[in-house]
Order: sequence, then structure tokens, then C-alpha cells
Amino acid sequence: MFQDVYGRRIGHLRLSLTKACAMRCTYCRPAKLSHPRNEPTLSVDEIENLVRHLAMHHGLHKVRLTGGDPTSRPELTEIIGRISGVPGIDDLAMTTNALTLPHRAREYAEAGLHRINVSLDTLNAERFAKLTGVDGLERVLAGLDAAEAAGLVPIRINCVVVRGQNEKDLPSLVRFAADRGFEVRFIELMPMGPLADQWADRYVPEAQMREQMDEVVCHWQPLEQGHDAARRYRVVLDDGSEATVGFITPMSCNFCAACNRIRVAADGMLYPCLMDKPAHTLLPALRPRFDSEQLDELIAMGLQQKRQEHPHDGFVVMTHIGG
Repeated sequence: MFQDVYGRRIGHLRLSLTKACAMRCTYCRPAKLSHPRNEPTLSVDEIENLVRHLAMHHGLHKVRLTGGDPTSRPELTEIIGRISGVPGIDDLAMTTNALTLPHRAREYAEAGLHRINVSLDTLNAERFAKLTGVDGLERVLAGLDAAEAAGLVPIRINCVVVRGQNEKDLPSLVRFAADRGFEVRFIELMPMGPLADQWADRYVPEAQMREQMDEVVCHWQPLEQGHDAARRYRVVLDDGSEATVGFITPMSCNFCAACNRIRVAADGMLYPCLMDKPAHTLLPALRPRFDSEQLDELIAMGLQQKRQEHPHDGFVVMTHIGG
């Protein structure tokens, strides 16, 4: 298994399939950013070769498909099928905006996808449209229904909390999660992307998120974290219902010491850390023919650049690499 200079063993790959996404979330995708046509992306064969080699020779067992939005990739179902057929991959997940799930969730599940995370920052239709640029809340909710029916569970809801936009929506999201049996994860805004220069004014730390939820949450029971990026709690609500709530806190309390992941972007760039600069491209090892020795060298070199803790400010637009 690959490990970095601090002894962190890498068993988790976050694989971005495309920069494209139908939404333009205020914290993620700049309004003027367009997705260029014919943008170079890893082919289905290159993706399978990468995952198969890492799984069979370096202990990779978990893959998360990200974007942009991975459902924007035309070959998504084939990619899921190829990765799910790789021995050793026991957790194949996807983060999505859920817009296509009403009519594609079962197809993805049958291809071998295990579970999903859905980006959902509010249950208010007007605020949803303002945050995402899409009047699509009902489609997302229908997508959650379809994913649950298809067995893509456990379902997690990801909510990026932005002051002045959706910090008042946290209680309703917790109650929604309790009602549906979903896990909800609240994510601190990072100083990267379109709101980087407004970060100090828009950032809501975990402590203030929990204050927002005091009106509905009566009890917090910590759960074991392990390598999970989220600090998770089992909470009891004022009506007696329960939910699992997680906080992803890269700014107020980072989880770098337990980081066991690397990221590969759709264009083949290797990112040892979400908030750091890319190390280099893996393409020389993937095309025109697969070269396993060169791939090992490139990944090992990249891990030498993985810092003990992430930098304070990010370098990329989130839609280029996924969360």
C-alpha cells in the first residue's frame, strides 16, 4: 500500500470524471466558467487500468466518483461497471447533484454502484434555485427517492454551509435526515473557488452550526471517526426521532492526520491534497500504453509532496477536482 512521508497509508481514491455540472453552486463553480468541448479526459480503459493496478498491487479498496458531477459523463454506467468488477474494491460510491437519479439510479445500482452522497444545501425551493442556479429541488428530492428504492444506501446528504445563504436551513435538514433515515453532513466553507475572497465573511465554523441546530437537537452522542473525514454524532431531536449528523471541518479542526486518500482529476492530474496544488499528471503512465512501473513512480513522487496539513488557502476550483 502506498504511504506518504508521514506514514499515512493510502487506500482511498477520489476520481473526478468530468468538470461538467448542470448546477452553478455559488461556492463551487464560477458564474463565467464554462466546460470546454473536447476537453481531454481519462478514457474508460485508462480509468479501469488505474483502479485495477492500485487495487491489485497497492491495497486500494475504496473509490468515490466525483466531478463536476459524474452523471454528466456519458460513459458513467460503463465506468461503474468496470470499477465494480475490479477485485478488492469493496466500496464504490458517488457524489452527485442527483438531478438525473430519478431515471438513472437503478441503472447505476445494477452496474455495481454501492451508495451515493447527494449535495443538498437547503430544502427551500427559492433558496435552492439561488444557490445552485437551477430550479431543481423537486428533481433532487425525487432522485433521493429513486436512489433509496434502488438500494444505493446508506444515503448521505452533503451541505456546504455559507453565512448569509443557508445557515438557517440546518434544523430543517437535520429533521429531514431523521425522517428519511439519511445521514447529513455539514461542511465548512473552504477558502477556495468563487467565494475565496469572501471566505472570512461567509465561513460558519462547526460550533456555530451546532448552535443553529439547538432548536431541534436535544442530545449529541459522538460516534467513532476512524479514517472518515467527518466527525459524526448520533443526535436525538426534540420529537424523539434520531439522525446521524457529521461535520467536515477542514478549517476549524482539520482531519489531515487520518487522511488516507489521493485524488485524480478527469484530465489525469494527481492531487495529493484537495486544497493543495496538483503534483503532476499521470498521463505518461496511462497512454499510449499502460506502464505500471511508471505509474508507481509518479504516484510515489506525488505522495512525497503531500503535506502534514493542508494549506490555509486552496488553489483550484472545486468543480475541477470534486470534494
